[in-house]
Amino acid sequence: MKKLCLADICWQGGLLLLVLAGCVFSETKPEGTSRDTSPLTLMTWNVHNLFDGQDNGFEYNEFLNSAGWSTEKYLGRINVISNAIGRLEPLPDIIMFQEIESLTIIKDIALSLSHDYEWSHFANNPGAALGLGILSRFPIMEASAHSITIDRETTPRPVLETRIRAGDEEFVIFICHWKSKLGGEDATEDVRKASARVILRRIRELWENEPDLGIIVAGDLNENHDGFYRRNTSIICSLLPDDPYSALITGSTGTGQKDFFVLGKNKPPAPVYFPQETIVLFSPWISELENGSYYFRNNWETIDHFLISKQFFTNTGWNYEKTEVVNFPPFATSEGMPIPYNARTGWGLSDHLPLLLTIRLGN
Repeated sequence: MKKLCLADICWQGGLLLLVLAGCVFSETKPEGTSRDTSPLTLMTWNVHNLFDGQDNGFEYNEFLNSAGWSTEKYLGRINVISNAIGRLEPLPDIIMFQEIESLTIIKDIALSLSHDYEWSHFANNPGAALGLGILSRFPIMEASAHSITIDRETTPRPVLETRIRAGDEEFVIFICHWKSKLGGEDATEDVRKASARVILRRIRELWENEPDLGIIVAGDLNENHDGFYRRNTSIICSLLPDDPYSALITGSTGTGQKDFFVLGKNKPPAPVYFPQETIVLFSPWISELENGSYYFRNNWETIDHFLISKQFFTNTGWNYEKTEVVNFPPFATSEGMPIPYNARTGWGLSDHLPLLLTIRLGN
């Protein structure tokens, strides 16, 4: 097992951002040939408090051995989760998890699926109860964890940056579980924007040397794609629509886009109302998907995301085909509602629905 760390300190927008060594624990095979296949399916899923069976002192109270949590209950949940994933056709090539405790969980799911998932990574903040990770049938060439501290507050989880090689092509996935709205939607917005800021900086760094490199931002961002309007345009969110009003109130220039993603529905995504230097990512929620992936207080939320860069719409290399919400049994009720996991009864899967992204080789 290899442990990778990254440290970086930078000033942005007058604020000190400390990108600390979030630990990436990896279990990888040596680099080798990968399947040149089409299509390729990616899955992102917040599996909701998935703890292994061992106490390490950081678990939530209901998942301590003293509270009745056990290896047997854990393995039972692994079996249910793996069975659900295994019923998907096709089986996802790359699976990104949020709210998992350890690399052991990723390896156990891979073992249960009995498929050729040979590459995996896990990342969390030191002392955190939960982290995030990736399971892949394609080589993970590089991985680094970005843990962000702003105004003495550290994001609960790092951003996991992974570089995937599929066939002759490489692309980068930023796997995320941003700060929740607990404590107030507006009060916690700066922490989500700090995560967006670090990813935007990394995208610019990557594109400086590799302008054709595809980028995918995936995971639970705890931000609705239309949150700017849900909140009556009262605050600049970490996700903004590419429309005249949001462009106007940000007073944005190409270099002014420091801590928010601009979302578009055009293929390829390109700025319409923002300056041409603005990084715009395609959001399937705007025009292709219905309802949401999370149901909270009798309302659907679109807080789980695939945000996709322009390089996936050029008809060369890997190209965007579709995104789907997995809103059918066993992931959801017959009405399409998520079935939250109950630690007491052992019933349910997660309060979040997974998303599936399909990309296909172009000419």
